[in-house]
Amino acid sequence: MPELALPLRLMVGLGNPGPQYAQTRHNAGFWLVDELARQHGSQFRPEPKHGGEICRLTLAGQELWLLKPMTFMNRSGHAVGRLARFYQIAPAAILIVHDDLDLPPGTVRLKRAGGHGGHNGLRDVIAQLGSNEFHRLRLGIGHPGDSREVVDYVLHRAPPVEQALLDQAIVDALRELPRIVAGHMDKAMQTLHKRRTESPPSASAAPSVN
Repeated sequence: MPELALPLRLMVGLGNPGPQYAQTRHNAGFWLVDELARQHGSQFRPEPKHGGEICRLTLAGQELWLLKPMTFMNRSGHAVGRLARFYQIAPAAILIVHDDLDLPPGTVRLKRAGGHGGHNGLRDVIAQLGSNEFHRLRLGIGHPGDSREVVDYVLHRAPPVEQALLDQAIVDALRELPRIVAGHMDKAMQTLHKRRTESPPSASAAPSVN
């Protein structure tokens, strides 16, 4: 039988605060947690002592904290670390939702542990938690094909066709979220990872400087 993971207690969407970034590719993590809160009739509220906006809801019988760091991407880990320490949440009970250059638009991947892959948000989360043992929900945004264009790429909107694929990826991820929260990671992975996207393969990935 598949091993049951620790139920989730904290779900973090990564992004940048401010209306100028709201619709950019780098904010895909924000989009997902915002939609989850909306579906549950909940709202985020500012929590300055934790450096972010937080929301609490119940999913799959579990009390779940949602967090959007308001410290900008490369300092995302400060808010995650503060909230995790305050509520004594182990890294293995945390899910980080983030954009991923290495995956084509519309692709969703779930994994536990690993490196930061050049993503500065993940880099800071690992540094502040002192661990890489948290779960990651990776939302593919594609790659511009040239590492020198990465910053401009992630801080701009996706064209309508790609945005539709990103929106569908979020729908697919949210459908599997009750399983993920309950710790049934293997089942959720099987469903998400077999989903095929119609988008073309991304260019070979280069380290992100986002």
